[in-house]
Amino acid sequence: MSTPLFPRSDDKNTCNLREAITNEYIIVGEYTYYHDFEDPLKFQEKNVLYHYPFVNNDRLIVGKFCSIAHGAKFLFNGGNHKQAACSNYPFAIFGELWEHEFGITESWDNKGDIVVGNDVWIGFEALIMAGVTIGNGARIGSRSIVTRDVPPYAVVAGSPAKQIKKRFSDEDIAFLEELRWWDWSEDRIKKDAGLLMGNIASLKQAVGR
Repeated sequence: MSTPLFPRSDDKNTCNLREAITNEYIIVGEYTYYHDFEDPLKFQEKNVLYHYPFVNNDRLIVGKFCSIAHGAKFLFNGGNHKQAACSNYPFAIFGELWEHEFGITESWDNKGDIVVGNDVWIGFEALIMAGVTIGNGARIGSRSIVTRDVPPYAVVAGSPAKQIKKRFSDEDIAFLEELRWWDWSEDRIKKDAGLLMGNIASLKQAVGR
């Protein structure tokens, strides 16, 4: 099944994000969508910030079946100022002004990629910082600022974001991590979509657990 740019023909505010991305350093899985009240096709321009992969080789990696709400942003390493430096001022960026030839990356700490797992829900205007990994099935509350890794199937919220709860028991989380339904065939997902929308007991029963 081909994935259309707009998964609902009458809705131009929601796009299948992978189909809208042209930046090779932004990698998005199938069926992950982004909703924007204005123009979702400007995601890589308006929502991926301070991203200079030609300098850092840092990437935004988003898994399959993620839900990303309006205004969620991913703040990359170029927005950092070097933690260990005596001054917060980025002299290397303004080397011409100060008559020095510093390497531009001397102005910031490189914390690496931002990695978002599969089936993650990122709420309205959440902010994900460089170097963060978000586990499968996690939920990120609206306007949260995520500065640390988020475990699979955790619910986090706040500024900075803290874990509020786990969505399921440890046993059920392990089951879902092993099941990896997002890697099923399209035919199987079509057949079992109702189970995926239901409770975990019914899903476990259906797959013989």
